[in-house]
Amino acid sequence: MMNKEFDALLRNGTTLIPSPPTVNIIGSKWVYRIKRKADGSIESFKVRLVPKGHMGVVVINMDL
Repeated sequence: MMNKEFDALLRNGTTLIPSPPTVNIIGSKWVYRIKRKADGSIESFKVRLVPKGHMGVVVINMDL
C-alpha cells in the first residue's frame, strides 16, 4: 500500500531533495484507516501523511 502513496507523490511532481544541514526537518508518519459500511463490510481504505506533533493537520489525504 505504501508504494501506491509514494508513486502518487511522484506522479504529482513531488521531488525528494537532500536537506541542508541548517534546516529543521519535520517528521511525519502515515496514518491508515479502514472505512466500513453499516453492515461491517469494507467500503474503502484511507491513508494520510501527517506531520508529527500536529495530528490535526493533514498533508495528503487519499482514497485507495
